[in-house]
Formats: sequence, structure tokens, C-alpha cells
Amino acid sequence: MGEKLLGTVTHYFRKLSVAVLDLKEPLAVKDLVAFRGATTDFEQEIESLQVDHQNIEVAGMGQEVAVKVKDKVRAGDTIYKLNVD
Repeated sequence: MGEKLLGTVTHYFRKLSVAVLDLKEPLAVKDLVAFRGATTDFEQEIESLQVDHQNIEVAGMGQEVAVKVKDKVRAGDTIYKLNVD
């Protein structure tokens, strides 16, 4: 079981618990990911992805996407895809 760097958090909307991610690799609904930073360290399954307030199933490399997160993240935190072989 490995992990792969997907991108970084650029914004966090506290009231909505939504993070905006700048992706370096594709990300899909149902992917298991980890958010990591100086004070951030949690895992979750991606339940939804949005681009310009529209739901999508897969986000590509270079896209900025919004995801609902279960805990607080901060700009500069990184996101990793888990269970990569």
C-alpha cells in the first residue's frame, strides 16, 4: 500500500467545510485520500467533487476543484491518494 501526491490546498471555507485543491494528478469520487500539513493529518474518502459549482466524477491534472472535508485544512496542506500500488 502506497501513496501518491495529488496536489495542495489553496483555500479553505470553514463554514462550508470545503477545501479548494490545485491538482497535479487526477482525483475521482470514492478515492481514499490523506490531508497532511503542519497541524493537519486525516484520511477520508472523496464523496463529491465540484468545478464551478458543478458536480463531476473525475477531476484532471491542473484543475482546481472543491471537495467537502471532514476536518479543518489550511492553505499549503498537501493531499495524497492512498492505496496506490
